[in-house]
Amino acid sequence: MMHHPKTSHTGSDDPHSRLNELRTTTIRRAASLVSSFDGIVEATSDVATDDEHDPEGHTIAWERQQIAALLDEARITLTDIDAAEQRLDDGLYGTCTTCGIEIAGERLVALPATPTCVNCAG
Repeated sequence: MMHHPKTSHTGSDDPHSRLNELRTTTIRRAASLVSSFDGIVEATSDVATDDEHDPEGHTIAWERQQIAALLDEARITLTDIDAAEQRLDDGLYGTCTTCGIEIAGERLVALPATPTCVNCAG
């Protein structure tokens, strides 16, 4: 008979650890995006750009918008992490907030801040 050790809630097995890891990664990504955004703004501040007539104008505007959208996504992720930590504290982590069924463990490993099961996700 094979002995299986109990699953420990340390490291990446623990929801708190997964959420903290996701928070750290997201904060680093956001800081890098802010730096990139600031770099674009700084590089274009010395030049009078007319986005409509400058051949690089559309590219610069697109880059700014792309970084702004990614920053918004990072902010949403941080809000989702806060909500997941609250569900964890309330004993509701891993329960779909829409239908109330248990969220698959694999889904929680892949998306630790997800509030919904696969079926309710859309």
